Amino acid sequence: MGDNDQLIDPKLLEILVCPISKTQLVYDRQKQELVSKAAGLAFPIRDGIPIMLVDEARPLEIDE
Repeated sequence: MGDNDQLIDPKLLEILVCPISKTQLVYDRQKQELVSKAAGLAFPIRDGIPIMLVDEARPLEIDE
């Protein structure tokens, strides 16, 4: 597996929510991000660990 192919625990995905909107997150395996469409943010996953800090999130593009 390459760096961008790390898997995240499905049980973790079930309990994690967006820190802003409190809605479910979508796992983007290719980009290694957890996406909150409600908040318009993508939270990075580094070394298999979701970084759920708003300051670390990137704004979503219009077409995402």
